Amino acid sequence: MASNAGTFWQRLFCGVRRLRHQPYWPEFVGTNWDEHIMQATVTDRFHAKQGRTIARWTLDKGDRQLVVYLKRHYQLPWRHGLMALLWPEGNWSPAMQEWQHLEWARAVGLPVPTAAAGGEFIGPWGRFRSFIAVEELTGMLALHEAVPLAAQRLDPVTFRRWKRGLICHMVALARCLHERRWFHKDFYLCHFYVAEEDTGRLPDAWNNRLRLIDLHRLAQHRWTGLWWQIKDLAQLLYSSDVPGVEVRDRLWFWHLYFGTARRRRSIRWLRRIILLQAWNYQRRHERRLRRQRRNRESP
Repeated sequence: MASNAGTFWQRLFCGVRRLRHQPYWPEFVGTNWDEHIMQATVTDRFHAKQGRTIARWTLDKGDRQLVVYLKRHYQLPWRHGLMALLWPEGNWSPAMQEWQHLEWARAVGLPVPTAAAGGEFIGPWGRFRSFIAVEELTGMLALHEAVPLAAQRLDPVTFRRWKRGLICHMVALARCLHERRWFHKDFYLCHFYVAEEDTGRLPDAWNNRLRLIDLHRLAQHRWTGLWWQIKDLAQLLYSSDVPGVEVRDRLWFWHLYFGTARRRRSIRWLRRIILLQAWNYQRRHERRLRRQRRNRESP
């Protein structure tokens, strides 16, 4: 369901709300929920940074429960507020961009979580805020946690088969994005989720058992796609340094992703650039850790 953006004068002088939500959302948050959504006190797993917050929100309705991660943006660039004032249907806020990306991903068959609600508060006088509530992937773990856990629970032979099947599905997901010239831009292992119960068994098929989250930076780049492809693959390579992931697993991903084209000279050069970019991510991470260590040790 959606609400309209009003007239220019309404947006300028009074402010309007562009809202999207699933049919079941008002049952859990009540009527006039948009009046208090930006002020609601949500403290579970709360995190705040640079004018935005995220927290886990558990909503109960009788014997039913809805758990979402509520992302709220209180300070957005003034130019985005101006564009929202002039062209409200442009989805200028991070929340509505993520809503749009999630809807697109579901339409093309990508396994992503469901956005329960989202909205923009446009005006008055250029003020601009937004929010999105994304359903929690209950009972699921990020791959940087799931892979080490599966290594402990499964015998070595089953674990190798487990990884092979998972990698095949990850490759299919990556190619589904990249062949359309869409790029995630946060393509880290921690943004892939699997059911915790699947870490103790070998699934018959990985179809619909893997989820990809955090699509707020997802974008299509028709002319600069190669650069963003390098970044996506380098981010995945850098984040794969977790217990249970071996060199053969990375080579298997590369083999499936490029197929016979991997033997071309251009792809071999691309591999070197991806390796260099992954090394840069690692170097930045180590530099950040050293800086944090110095800050803790300083009086």
